[in-house]
Amino acid sequence: MAALVKNCLYMLLAFTLLPLILSMHPDCVIQIEKEKCMEMITLDDPGSDPENVCRWMWDNLTCWQPAKIGDMVWMPCPELFEVMNEKIYEFMKVSRNCTEDGWSEMFPHYVDVCPFDDNQTRQTSPMEKYYESVKALYTVGYSTSLVSLTTAMVILCWFRKLHCTRNFIHMNLFVSFILRAISVFIKDSLLYAEEDSSHCFTHTVECKAVMVFFHYCVLSNYFWLFIEGLYLFTLLVETFFPERRYFYWYTIIGWGTPTVCVIVWAMLRVHFDNIGCWDINTNAAIWWVIKGPVLASIMINFILFIGIIIILVQKLQSPDIGGNESSIYLRLARSTLLLIPLFGIHYTVFAFTPEDVSKRERLVFELGLGSFQGFVVAVLYCFLNGEVQSEVKRKWRSWTVNRYFAVDMKHRHPSLASSGVNGGTQLSILSKSSSQIRMSSLQAETPAT
Repeated sequence: MAALVKNCLYMLLAFTLLPLILSMHPDCVIQIEKEKCMEMITLDDPGSDPENVCRWMWDNLTCWQPAKIGDMVWMPCPELFEVMNEKIYEFMKVSRNCTEDGWSEMFPHYVDVCPFDDNQTRQTSPMEKYYESVKALYTVGYSTSLVSLTTAMVILCWFRKLHCTRNFIHMNLFVSFILRAISVFIKDSLLYAEEDSSHCFTHTVECKAVMVFFHYCVLSNYFWLFIEGLYLFTLLVETFFPERRYFYWYTIIGWGTPTVCVIVWAMLRVHFDNIGCWDINTNAAIWWVIKGPVLASIMINFILFIGIIIILVQKLQSPDIGGNESSIYLRLARSTLLLIPLFGIHYTVFAFTPEDVSKRERLVFELGLGSFQGFVVAVLYCFLNGEVQSEVKRKWRSWTVNRYFAVDMKHRHPSLASSGVNGGTQLSILSKSSSQIRMSSLQAETPAT
């Protein structure tokens, strides 16, 4: 009974302190330590070292290593206590004796030697409020992008005259942005829907599949940003090139390369870092399978961006292009600003800095402002596109004219309207009638010879 009460005390203490840990997901530190300990317990073979009577043991906060009878094992305060305090405390150690009956009671107790700020457990820390604000910001951003990108996709798919290689690449980029937004919402609903630690105990295949899908969508988005830059650069450099054949390779790069990277990453996680829901990257080498291609695409896109700007400067300074110096720089500035969201140049600000440097600014810049990138791309390359606007206006005029004549003919010629002739047919009938009237009038005006 006493052991049960102590275990309950340890668990209560752990769950009370979990929200304070900001080094990773606040409520997952204990679960990760437990999984590591359980793995050691599973691999432990008592026959390999029979002198160690006391085997591996997990007491809900610390993993105790094997020991011989009479040994006293000292362990430092768990990481949970070390990272939870804003104040600096001098932490001591806890110990257990290995006896013939197994592990003895712990002395001293965690509460006595591992201090924590009890007042802070009852209120939300400033960092937690900051994370909540960032989460609210990127939720609004991805929602706005999702609606605008979906509308842009409908427009580009609906009008046949807009179907070309350039717009097909735009459409694939829009789809990658849409998938990225959807994957973020799915991931957040799975991992952060509740404020407790339930998501740390999610070990199902579905949970890991969501993380695989999330990384695939993010990688695909970066690669289609890279393809946008590669296509525009190729368009400016080469005079003639087969766009359709290039588009085939663009599709393979944009959707195929992320597939390979994510499959390799998932296999490595299964064999070497199969902990939790795969939302925490404890193994830096495995994480580079995802991070490496992302950084490579950002770096190459930045180089392509510089190359395109140089080409634009040369073309704008050509004597064939009219305008004074101010108008040339205005065109260049406008072209540069249009290319920044399409190439994802803003990602280069923190791309090559360590992840623990300027963490607050990185979150706002990459998550907060980056979530609106899809909205900006949809506005610039669909809603404000002159070709798209002219096609939408043409369809709107055609629809209003057909609707006007349909209503007008219904009131003036009920029999014609009831015969099933639509507005377009009525318009053609009126056009033919008017042309026949003009021909007869011309014949009447022509003098007989």
